[in-house]
Amino acid sequence: MSTVTDIFGSMVFDDRVMRATLSSKVYASLRKTIDEGSELDIGVANAVAEAMKEWAVSKGATHYTHWFQPLTGITAEKHDSFISPSPDGAVIMEFSGKELIKGEPDASSFPSGGLRATFEARGYTAWDPTSYAFIKGKTLCIPTAFCSYGGPALDKKTPLLRSMEVLSKQAIRILKLFGADDVKRVVSSVGPEQEYFLVTREMYEKRPDLRFSGRTLFGAKPPKGQELDDHYFGVIKPGVAAYMEDLNEELWKLGILAKTEHNEVAPAQHELAPIYSTTNVATDHNQLTMEIMQKVAAKHGLVCL
Repeated sequence: MSTVTDIFGSMVFDDRVMRATLSSKVYASLRKTIDEGSELDIGVANAVAEAMKEWAVSKGATHYTHWFQPLTGITAEKHDSFISPSPDGAVIMEFSGKELIKGEPDASSFPSGGLRATFEARGYTAWDPTSYAFIKGKTLCIPTAFCSYGGPALDKKTPLLRSMEVLSKQAIRILKLFGADDVKRVVSSVGPEQEYFLVTREMYEKRPDLRFSGRTLFGAKPPKGQELDDHYFGVIKPGVAAYMEDLNEELWKLGILAKTEHNEVAPAQHELAPIYSTTNVATDHNQLTMEIMQKVAAKHGLVCL
């Protein structure tokens, strides 16, 4: 039987995997990019891409995607397979450093692209090496920023990364006033929790307001609301506990530090809280968590709101 330590991060190209699959020189160069924000050499990118592809294929992956966060409130992804044709009619599996560090998805249909003509509404994705790549299904997902040709942000990650850099710069300036001259970077952290409701699929389908808006818009006041506190920190029902167990396992596989779970105040309301991590990583994990919560709920005949 697999333990938590066995499965944790098993679908993530994290530091453990990089140490095992990259040469010491390539690993040191990549760590410098991650830790200090130094420029990434294309030779290093090619080596990382090859190692990342081999690892992903060994896990059953057939495609890769630049996973980004446009101004839609959810994530976006365009899947490309690793295959390339060979002269004998077969295919080989390839993934280059260029494909790793940059992509060019169409941006015309996103909220940021509607103000421009389609042929001008190009968007570019750029690899964020500070957030580990991971496998979802049979696809290697590479966290990326999304911006236009001239640099304006078309997503939510780019402004976040820029704000983290500004915060680091100003924090270093203040630290130097106190004699801390050896500090090269200051990293912010956050731990976003999720409060959610679980509703049976059968009841959900009978509620147009829940189906169309994801929240209660009409109806009589429930006989039991938040006035009574017997649900708060109460015994978790077996069906909900089974959901939480499966959810934790899926989150742990992706290296998400799911830590605390309990009943919240309102009936059918629950909470999931992770251990805090670097701000942009925590934000990526938060997006993944919301997606996985809904997928796992569907397997249990529930809807997660």
